Amino acid sequence: MIVRLSKILLLATIALWIALVAFGNLTDYGSNWPFVQHVLAMDTIFPHAGIRYRAIHSPLLQRGAYALIIAIEALAAALCWWGTWRLWRARRASAAAFHRAKRVAVLGLAVGVVLWLGGFVAVGGEWFGMWMSSQWNGIQSAFRFALVLLAMLVWLGQRDDELDD
Repeated sequence: MIVRLSKILLLATIALWIALVAFGNLTDYGSNWPFVQHVLAMDTIFPHAGIRYRAIHSPLLQRGAYALIIAIEALAAALCWWGTWRLWRARRASAAAFHRAKRVAVLGLAVGVVLWLGGFVAVGGEWFGMWMSSQWNGIQSAFRFALVLLAMLVWLGQRDDELDD
């Protein structure tokens, strides 16, 4: 039972973390808005970088990208919370039932990995050259997010034994 409870507690902690990220971006929109704006505008990358043609200067498109980021954060948080609830309800069930209850949590964690690894590291870091910016480089933070989520995916994916009577 302790293994199941640890999975539930850790997933709830991650759900809280992602929810706070989304909440922060909604309630303090201006704090991360310059980050998104500068990364998409590519105005702080190397001056003679050959990829500057990829820049997005339209404020409408930049705000749309920021809204999409926040929506995906909220989706990941909601799925992780829902997954936590499903695991909590199945905590005393059979190993097979507990394993089936993991599906929503796995989806929530995967959505988070797609956002931070795919969106920030791949798209932001490579497509928009965020790695070239000394001021607006979020690759390390995004990688840390992705790594935590991947570690939880591995831990959550481990098979659970039947509970002892």
